[in-house]
Amino acid sequence: MKLGEVNANYLDKQSPQLRKTNHIKTIQASLQIEGNILSKDEITALVEKKRVIGPQKDITEVLNALNVYEHIANYNCFSEKHFLKAHGTLMQGLIENPGSYRKKSVGFVKLAHKIR
Repeated sequence: MKLGEVNANYLDKQSPQLRKTNHIKTIQASLQIEGNILSKDEITALVEKKRVIGPQKDITEVLNALNVYEHIANYNCFSEKHFLKAHGTLMQGLIENPGSYRKKSVGFVKLAHKIR
């Protein structure tokens, strides 16, 4: 009976390698939606502090996301101040005035491609 209790305590703990893999997949999938072209291997290299050749914007997006994930436990998800702080970190070096609300309207346009 004691053996079962001791083993059950370890069931909730995720292995560091699995946590790292999930972390990388999450970042890659999230940023891919925004047009980031870096692969999982390139993101893994950035996690491991290795040099990656690619668009500077995409590298910056990944490094910013890694920074937010590294400090996510320090954010209060119910705090507007923390929300804007996380936004500031995510968007640092990518937009004007990161960490603040937009003052202008933004539109999204989907361009249709003609097939000939």
